[in-house]
Amino acid sequence: MPDNSNYMPRVLPLRLPRVCVAIIAPTAAEMFEKAEAVVRDNPFIELRLDYLRQPALSFQKLRRFVDYHPEALVIATCRRAASGGKFRGSVAAQVNILVKAATNGSQFVDLELDSAAALKSKDLDRLRAAAAVILSFHDFRATRKLEETFHRMTAFPADYYKVVSTAKSLYDNVVMMKFLERQSEKHSMIGLSMGEQGIISRVLCVRAGSVFTFASAGPGEETAPGQIAARTLRDTYRIDQVDAATKVYGVAGDPVAHSLSPLMMNTAFRRENVNGVYLALHATKLADLLACVRDIPLHGLSITMPYKQEIIHYLDNTDAVTTKIGACNTVIRAADGKLYGYNTDVAGVVRPLEQRLHLAGARVLVVGAGGGARAAVFGLKERGAEVFIMNRTTSVGQKLARQAHAKFLTRTQMRGLQFDVIVNATPVGMGGAKVSPLSDKELNARILFEMVYTPAETRLVKLARAKGLNVITGAEMFVQQGARQFEIWTGKPAPADDMYRVVTAALQARATNGNRKQAATELAAP
Repeated sequence: MPDNSNYMPRVLPLRLPRVCVAIIAPTAAEMFEKAEAVVRDNPFIELRLDYLRQPALSFQKLRRFVDYHPEALVIATCRRAASGGKFRGSVAAQVNILVKAATNGSQFVDLELDSAAALKSKDLDRLRAAAAVILSFHDFRATRKLEETFHRMTAFPADYYKVVSTAKSLYDNVVMMKFLERQSEKHSMIGLSMGEQGIISRVLCVRAGSVFTFASAGPGEETAPGQIAARTLRDTYRIDQVDAATKVYGVAGDPVAHSLSPLMMNTAFRRENVNGVYLALHATKLADLLACVRDIPLHGLSITMPYKQEIIHYLDNTDAVTTKIGACNTVIRAADGKLYGYNTDVAGVVRPLEQRLHLAGARVLVVGAGGGARAAVFGLKERGAEVFIMNRTTSVGQKLARQAHAKFLTRTQMRGLQFDVIVNATPVGMGGAKVSPLSDKELNARILFEMVYTPAETRLVKLARAKGLNVITGAEMFVQQGARQFEIWTGKPAPADDMYRVVTAALQARATNGNRKQAATELAAP
């Protein structure tokens, strides 16, 4: 290997890119192959040398890489196992690897607080002379004692201080961001919270004072819990445009990890040039969510299960439809901080149907009596439809029928009747279950409206298509209720076609991936 002792680090830019992509691989060849694929779209990368079986074999490739990509900004990280990494060597060996990475072109090195505390000051000075030092601390259990930890960190000179916690609640993101706001006035800070509940911080930390945030190279390449893929951060969350004026929205529920709402709503914001960002908010407690609404602050919310009924008690006012249905799926926070509730599930049912038939006088059977069914029943009654209800639990179905002045049918009674529309407002068929709430002989209608949108083709939808019925899928309802939310929040017409396009593409991708996984499982079976 050539002598690189005279290699001088390049001058760092005054402002770093907002996203640093972490690169992991078991061999140096694979690591730099991945780096090549990333660097043109995202020149700021972190090489996780601790993932390599032989970190020393990476230096020559690193030098060649930075010479070929003068635009690249590289963080070398060799995190020890004691600090959550994979390197099992000594602190001295760790520092030697980082120094060699710096002399071969890495402009930054990441050193954990525990390693810094074990070093002699001359060794830390040697590292600082070679590259910009990011002094880091990771708490993989909670968000706690941030100020106390940071006080320990500032005993060691560094160019950047990186504090990473684990969010156990949504409010932990607020704690992290307030910490960043305080400390970024005096220090160059990097901060975020890990975990599913920490996703807010990964997007909004740059607004709170973090110099940048971290992303994975792609799904399955995460180096920390809750890490988001770089393409998603840029394309879906538009992180490069997030600023102090960006309004924050989100879908709140338990669970929400697989919700397509962030993809759909962020697409709408981008299409209509709205300075907003929409996040998935995993709220295990409603009180936790409401605290975040006040302190982030959140401008608008999509409320999903299990909070559609409970949220009403904490709102300052609701529209008449929400009051009738007894469920709220949309909240807007006014300038004075008051919360107003709406139910756009009604629009999700009515809009697709109005595009296909006149609802006044139409005979509609709603199967189910839960929240979705209530929205359908009350919305259809308001449009003058003749509504029938069938539900597995007779007493619940009869109660809804009385409240909405609709007619309750038993399954036997239903079989002898014809309808213009049958609406499946039950979760039967969700998640690809090969069951159906109705048989093909019971599909006595011109139109089937399937509220389930995952998967796009439920067993019921397949039965209806085979029988020649006009089918409205759950994806269409999902998009139309989201379009109405967009209109309430922004006052602008929603780009429903664009919203529908990205949702159906995502559902198709999920179906394809699911089929591949199933095929792989079947091939692996004895």
